Amino acid sequence: MASLVLGLDARAEDRLLADMIEHGHSVAARLGSAREIIAALDEHRPNAVIVSATRMTLGSDLLAACDRRGIRVIALAADAAERRHAAVLGLHEVVAADAAWPEVEELLGAGIPVPLRAAAEHPARGRGTVIAVWGPAGGPGRSTIAVNIAAEIAASGHSVVLADADSYGGSIAPLLGMLDEAPGFAAACRLGGTGSLSGAELERIAQRYDSPHGSFAVLTGIGRAARWPELGADRVAASIEACRNWREYVVVDVGFCLEDDEEISSDLFAPRRNAATLAVLAAADRVVAVGLADPLGLSRFLRAVPALGEAAANAQITVLLNRVRASAIGLDPHAQLRNTLRRFGGIEEATLVPHDLNALDAAVLDGRTLRDAAPRSPVRTALAALVLEQFVPAPAPQRRPSWRPRARRAAAAALSPAQ
Repeated sequence: MASLVLGLDARAEDRLLADMIEHGHSVAARLGSAREIIAALDEHRPNAVIVSATRMTLGSDLLAACDRRGIRVIALAADAAERRHAAVLGLHEVVAADAAWPEVEELLGAGIPVPLRAAAEHPARGRGTVIAVWGPAGGPGRSTIAVNIAAEIAASGHSVVLADADSYGGSIAPLLGMLDEAPGFAAACRLGGTGSLSGAELERIAQRYDSPHGSFAVLTGIGRAARWPELGADRVAASIEACRNWREYVVVDVGFCLEDDEEISSDLFAPRRNAATLAVLAAADRVVAVGLADPLGLSRFLRAVPALGEAAANAQITVLLNRVRASAIGLDPHAQLRNTLRRFGGIEEATLVPHDLNALDAAVLDGRTLRDAAPRSPVRTALAALVLEQFVPAPAPQRRPSWRPRARRAAAAALSPAQ
């Protein structure tokens, strides 16, 4: 039978302790924090650690320490926030806090311990969804949109990786205050080209954006534009496929240019600068097409949309106009923008994101997402609504019991004369 170390709250421990002993397990220690548990691992050498899925008792340090020693970790989650905390850490051996001991016992005896990185290779919801964020030349804000879409998906409780595949120079790293010389997406492409890109390798090369609302993995882009040959088409396609199998959602920031210049090149086997963008769009399930809401930005956007339709033929395209403001469009900018899209692009539906310079500046200054730096910003509100409406499946509505008709029937029966 197993030797256990516990890091549970008093109620869960009192409820489960007798069942643990009855099933023949021994409790080596009962501790109150992840730090205490880590310190006790070498002394007690348990087979498993059972903890509450709180930040005090469950953290990446504890998981890493248990992985190195081959110790299984099982977490008890009291609510959706605790389940989300465990999922962000890559731990999928989670049961409800009020679960009976047989449910915990089933995980306890389910074969060899699953390390943190190996568990992350298999997202709980199967094959991941790839969302590419594209926009034409002129800086429409596609990187800002990509960062905050990833943040909103992560906040909804899903595992996310944000990848910077812009072959004209990455911008995700400075937006999030990260090192742009880290291995990042280029390293993933090198490993993908040799067929050795696994979930464990992605865990190693990815950076992590930590947030109390929902953390996510980040594959930063190339720091210098001259490194674009590292992002070959086959390598990018392999990397996106590996990310798809690693996380539930893959949000990719891509470059602006959709030109396929093979016909004007004398060397058909030479690398193509736009291959990264085209490979991501070909693999994408969803594409967010970002345009700038001013006369010049609209002109560039509408001219590029037909080429986008060809490059992302298998994807569902969502049109988003960024930085909507009356000073650039005139009175009633929403109506004017929708009429322009309908008249000149045949686009009936679009998400319009207002301009909020103060919130955007605060986020960039802090190296944080809008959800963390300016949660009440109208930009963040618009993107959160977009994510919940189109990208994250809503839970099935629960029907409330209809008690009033029954009450009326009961009252009528009570008042009716006896038969």
